[in-house]
Amino acid sequence: MGFDSHHATVNGLDMHYVSMGEGPPVLLLHGFPDTHIIWRKQIPALAAAGFRVIAPDLRGYGKTEAPSSTGAYAIEFLRADVLGLMDVLGIEKAALVGHDWGGLVGWQVCMDAPHRVERFVALSTGHPAAIANAGMEQQMRFWYIQGFLMPVVAEQAIKANDWSFLRQLTRNKEQQQLWLAALEPEGRLTAALNYYRANLKLGSARRWSPVEVPVMGVWSDRDPALGEKQMLDSAEYCRAGFRYERLDDVGHWMQLSATHKVNALLIEYLTGARS
Repeated sequence: MGFDSHHATVNGLDMHYVSMGEGPPVLLLHGFPDTHIIWRKQIPALAAAGFRVIAPDLRGYGKTEAPSSTGAYAIEFLRADVLGLMDVLGIEKAALVGHDWGGLVGWQVCMDAPHRVERFVALSTGHPAAIANAGMEQQMRFWYIQGFLMPVVAEQAIKANDWSFLRQLTRNKEQQQLWLAALEPEGRLTAALNYYRANLKLGSARRWSPVEVPVMGVWSDRDPALGEKQMLDSAEYCRAGFRYERLDDVGHWMQLSATHKVNALLIEYLTGARS
């Protein structure tokens, strides 16, 4: 796709990432069940806008090593991977953009290392405390998580009928095939599900502190898993400012279904950090 592909040793793991462009660094963090490829329409646009874009495969995904232990996917390790990659690349401070699980990782980086974050863009996923406090309607949206927590059973259910569960998540045939190619290799689906299994503590609002970096939250109204309340309420936990953007008639994978709107928002907001 025209991106430079690299490997680096990060926290003892072989981590794969792609990069493109020169300028202020921006890290793009994907979620479930994606790899760095979910950002294929954002990377060239951000690079053309004057940024050094870095999109890793988070641990267990894509070409990055997948530890066998469930506990290896706890949010603390995911956060350490982002900071470790920045260290390896000699990046003292960067803007972060996170979607889905990548958003949760981004929030954690902002909490623990605000001095390393220029700005943060959370796509779909609000502040963890806002999610935990979002009420019964939000909890009902998370119906699938209880199934994901069941070892072996979840893997079998997701693979059943030619991966029909994943195919129902999007009508984008290209994306369906990309998911299958990434998750079919031995151990990869389990690694992806371990993000849920290792982070049950995310449901406790008391664990999460406010962040001290500027944040833009972007939510799409056809997102079945994450409601608007959890994103709107994130403003309460953003002490350096919170900007909210709503995308109408757009699903969870806004990077693909609202590419031009997402790219325009990212470029405008991240460029503001340079002025």
